[in-house]
Amino acid sequence: MIMADSFCQSEKARQNEFTTNEHDTPVIAQFAAKNSVDLLSASEMVFPYVDGVDLNCGCPQRWAMADGYGSALLKNPELIADMLGTVRRNLPSTFSVSVKVRLLNKGSLAKTIDMCQKLQSCGITFITVHGRTPAEKTNVPVDKEALKQIKSSLQVPVVANGDVFHLRDADEMFRITKCDGVMAARGMLSNPALFAGYDQTPTECIQRWLDVTKQADTDITYQAMHHHLTFMAESILTRQQRIVFNNLTRDKLKVLDFLQDQFQLEAKACDHPKKINCIFDEELYRSRKGNAKTVCANDSYSSESTDGAFFKSKVDVLDEEVASDVDLTEFNLFENDEI
Repeated sequence: MIMADSFCQSEKARQNEFTTNEHDTPVIAQFAAKNSVDLLSASEMVFPYVDGVDLNCGCPQRWAMADGYGSALLKNPELIADMLGTVRRNLPSTFSVSVKVRLLNKGSLAKTIDMCQKLQSCGITFITVHGRTPAEKTNVPVDKEALKQIKSSLQVPVVANGDVFHLRDADEMFRITKCDGVMAARGMLSNPALFAGYDQTPTECIQRWLDVTKQADTDITYQAMHHHLTFMAESILTRQQRIVFNNLTRDKLKVLDFLQDQFQLEAKACDHPKKINCIFDEELYRSRKGNAKTVCANDSYSSESTDGAFFKSKVDVLDEEVASDVDLTEFNLFENDEI
């Protein structure tokens, strides 16, 4: 989920948050936005390099909702429709424009169906629905029957989301809901080989990630390298190993040394496609905002400056002396559920 306003304002944000290569297709960039100017401008900038854009109206994290992003937008479906319709009108019909939402409430599924039908009328390509309300945590089962009814009420393809941790979960989701696709977030972070039928991340997958990060060098930040390894290696790390791994300083070499020492995994040369040097045009965004100096003020942006909102939101609630010993994999990093 890329913040559309940062993407529009900062070249550093764009280079940190989005990369692709010539073989990376189909690919859809998902944005968090709360006004049409930011979403349209970000969509126009990324347009040459992706097959579509998706508006995230499903993120239930406190920081996102407090700032009016993610699930907070579900209280204002007219704004969601305006953002989607604006992008749809200004980009080619062959370009995918989609949205992710959640159930509005448990009391009346009709309200959720009505919202989805109104968003459908904006000309979207597909819609993703997470089978929980924003207030429901992961201990509440995903409402597959609700997803089934939503699917049967719409003409556009429906992607079902929630509690997909194994390939059999995806099969079950399709069997019950007759959805057109399945989205996984937490499951894919913990096991990128999920849809290949693996029940946990195979060692070969971790090896591949090490190889890719070695080839990419500084193009993949320490944060991206370490966070993905934290999830992928969870099943093979003991609790003590996780504590040590999560407290490694911001040094890729220390991460590599740890994995080589503990599991004899070593980054090797690979043939991963080189990234495209993306060039983004800010001109339309500048003209819409009307003040180029204000627009470009965020030159200090760096994804290395923080552990990321998902991790930081958990550590911040702990005492500083305890935080250094926190095993981040033991927390639900996504507040309530998938991003």
